[in-house]
Amino acid sequence: MEKLSIKAIISKINKEETFEAVSSDYSFTIKIEAYVPYACAAIHNGHQFRKELWENCMHTEYDRWYEEDPETKNMIQLHPIVIAGCDSRFEYDLNRSPEDAVFVTAWGKQLWRQPLSEALTDKSLRKHNNFYKVVHTLISVLESKFGFCTVYDMHSYNWKRWDREVPTWNLGTSNVDNNRFGDVIEDWRQSLSEIQFPNSIESTALINDTFQGNGYFLKYITQNFKNTLVLATEIAKVYCDEYKQIVFPEVVKTVEEELKTRIPKHAQAVYNRFKR
Repeated sequence: MEKLSIKAIISKINKEETFEAVSSDYSFTIKIEAYVPYACAAIHNGHQFRKELWENCMHTEYDRWYEEDPETKNMIQLHPIVIAGCDSRFEYDLNRSPEDAVFVTAWGKQLWRQPLSEALTDKSLRKHNNFYKVVHTLISVLESKFGFCTVYDMHSYNWKRWDREVPTWNLGTSNVDNNRFGDVIEDWRQSLSEIQFPNSIESTALINDTFQGNGYFLKYITQNFKNTLVLATEIAKVYCDEYKQIVFPEVVKTVEEELKTRIPKHAQAVYNRFKR
């Protein structure tokens, strides 16, 4: 993996070069092993939290980990195109618009002892902006090259905080064209429901049960690209103990291996149906 500027990353994508890089400010990674009609993203995977913010932050390191999506990059790392956040959503949230990306409060609790200065906020928002410049270039190239592409937008959620039974997998589809894509969304839900986990973990998959797919990443791509389907795919944190901060690597590995075959199979079926 090499360290590259945003300009260099965009140049490589526009030239359809294969590469693996971290952005020069270490805010995200991107890997392109081959240009295919699908991409995977783990925008909440990051846990970095720049040191100049530490003393002013009222949330603990565990508080941040609890609300992030740890291991989601590992679940999709075997695919040809992967983009993932390195920074914690507590610095700036890639799944929120620029206006709302830097939190004042987080999950009902004040985040900062003192309000952030404009300079500190701008530093975070530049990283948010740069990420979306790269996303825009990537989707533009994939749509232009293939006529259609699918983005698997991987997230996780804390299932133990719910006071009812919740699914292992949730697809959020309220901001995509369900008349157009309803059948392939159902195919993806069905595929996820068939995954067999270790440790007697049940695999259930529902649509718009715990989350509806209201994230900025999905909205940005959907609003700017008419021939790209974003599948906001949330796994309950059955792969860790969300209260003890223990990751279960055998469960993460199972998800990784299952998605290794299920994502390309589904992506190919979607492409065959919608390519021009």
